[in-house]
Amino acid sequence: MNYPWHLYVMALIYIIAGIMHFVRPKMYLRILPGYLPGHKLLVIISGIAEIVLGIALCFSETKNLAIYAIIAMLVFFLPAHCHMLFNKKASMGISRWVLIARIPLQFLLMFWAYWYLRY
Repeated sequence: MNYPWHLYVMALIYIIAGIMHFVRPKMYLRILPGYLPGHKLLVIISGIAEIVLGIALCFSETKNLAIYAIIAMLVFFLPAHCHMLFNKKASMGISRWVLIARIPLQFLLMFWAYWYLRY
């Protein structure tokens, strides 16, 4: 359980992001593509998943499973990021270059998580 400090930073980022699903659910509802069913349930599930996986990163027994689950979760989040890029309402007024940058950022976050499998 003695990991580098930046693993705990990553864990905290996911925990805070998960909490935000419950603090600002409308924001997350807006970015979901219309073809996905049960938007409210998806926001709740993804919020819980981010919180649980952030916590799981901090324990040696669950760290590697959490890493693989975070990578899968980030893959599942890609359609929402693409939807934000191509749908004006979903973009929430965020500049286009930021929306474009968020897509490769997802892959960097996947790599960041994968990198901790060596610990």
